[in-house]
Amino acid sequence: MIKEKSKKIAFLLCVMVAVTTACAQNKIYDENINAMQQIDQAVAQAAQSGKYVLCQVGGNWCPWCLRFADFVQSDTAVNQAMHDNFIYIHINYSKNNKNPEAMKRLANPARFGFPVFVILNEKGEVIHIQNSAYLEEGNGYDEKKVVDFLLHWTPKAVKELK
Repeated sequence: MIKEKSKKIAFLLCVMVAVTTACAQNKIYDENINAMQQIDQAVAQAAQSGKYVLCQVGGNWCPWCLRFADFVQSDTAVNQAMHDNFIYIHINYSKNNKNPEAMKRLANPARFGFPVFVILNEKGEVIHIQNSAYLEEGNGYDEKKVVDFLLHWTPKAVKELK
């Protein structure tokens, strides 16, 4: 009986370690980073590279936030559109750090839910806020919707409108 309980405890500990490790690997938002500096650095990179900044606002607590970050990495077309046109950053919004200054700078995007995408031009001005719900399909994101969204907000597409 004691041996059986020991096996069960050992098994549960292994499961807990595996889950903890998996969760730790999915941490894309850093609660400790200075979001204002993060945005400034991304805007400077964007200005030098002829790109815009795409801020994904959310937190490690948000499954849809993590799902989108993974989608950007795993979907070739989305990854290419993102890489070619944007400096892609993750702005943390969590119970421990709501980044109020950054949220104000990004035109208070939390009102759209999470994740929410904010596009900044090369001057750091907010030019678009995108509710992520319009990019979803079933239990994930739709490649065509995401690529269309990205391509409609590239520097080239926006400047052609002017």
